[in-house]
Amino acid sequence: MRPARTPPPPPPVERENSRQAERFEPEYKSAPARLPAPARSSSPNPNVARDQAFARVTVMFGTDRGRSPKGGGFGGARGTGISYGEVAVSVPQGHKTGEIEAPSLWKLEFREDPRKHMVILDRTPLTRAAFLNRVKTRAQAPGASGSSFVFVHGYNVAFDDAAKRTAQITYDLDYRGVPVFYSWPSQGTLQGYTTDENNAQWSEANLKRFLLDFAQKSGVKDIYLIAHSMGNRVLTGALRQAFTEQPKLKGRFKEIILTAPDIDAEIFRRDIAPALAAGCDRITLYASDGDNALLASKKVHGYPRAGDTAEGIVVVPGIETIDASGLDTSFLEHSYFATAPPVISDIRRVLLDGLRAARRGLEPRTAGGGSYWKLKGAKP
Repeated sequence: MRPARTPPPPPPVERENSRQAERFEPEYKSAPARLPAPARSSSPNPNVARDQAFARVTVMFGTDRGRSPKGGGFGGARGTGISYGEVAVSVPQGHKTGEIEAPSLWKLEFREDPRKHMVILDRTPLTRAAFLNRVKTRAQAPGASGSSFVFVHGYNVAFDDAAKRTAQITYDLDYRGVPVFYSWPSQGTLQGYTTDENNAQWSEANLKRFLLDFAQKSGVKDIYLIAHSMGNRVLTGALRQAFTEQPKLKGRFKEIILTAPDIDAEIFRRDIAPALAAGCDRITLYASDGDNALLASKKVHGYPRAGDTAEGIVVVPGIETIDASGLDTSFLEHSYFATAPPVISDIRRVLLDGLRAARRGLEPRTAGGGSYWKLKGAKP
């Protein structure tokens, strides 16, 4: 049996920032060795440029963050509109699946080195029209799959960390569609939870505009939507508005993937799940009973979260729920969608192979009169 969880104090912590994870969670670096990355195709990935020192992964973005006064990037303030562009991120030769390599004080590393770490190499701002044209060009490039995913990050995530996570997902999945992330104005601090909640709600309308534009004008055939933790609030809020205003949008998104959603479980069952299922036929929800960040969120809000299975797993019509309990070895057990190789592999089969849960070798389970699935390797 696993030892009983000791809940962390509120506010909930969603440490996507690899430097913070290292500073506050040294145990993370002593986690068991990662599984090998999936086999690469013999043809080059159009998203990855390689040289002898490191790989260069280029991802695209939309954001409603305000410009940072330092360095020309984006900070935690609200912007006046949506900004667009591309970001290039280094991936070191020794990259381990699921990790975002960063300088380590334990190794006496005080500067970022693209040969050892994932580093922002450059940022290219684009106009809205240039962004959409660039997506179309990349989707049609030699070796490209013609698809695209849009990733929406969670709480306590700075813009650069969202870019690195998107590049890591792209590289680890060997994804050959167009990788895109939407970055809403998270404060990127542990103390910014309440502000992040407000900004997440504020960003719903902007993300709706972005997704409608993307769906109608990008030229991409298959669009996958992926959200993590509080980012699920932004995505589901945007989609509920979009599906209501644009009924013809039904079926335009190939799959919606909700990972560790920090959403009230009852509100999700009653209001959100039916609205999503009405607009998309393929929805996957990943949840876990070891997610300490969502346990802390429950303490703050008073009710269980949709991504936490400790008090019962969310099973609703139209959504395939995957139990990923026991697969994350970090302190928070919250970012398993991008750090736990079994989950990465399962998402890869959704995005790249288009397989439903019944065909991915998962273990069928039942709860509350419905069916869900458990990832093999997860605790019984």
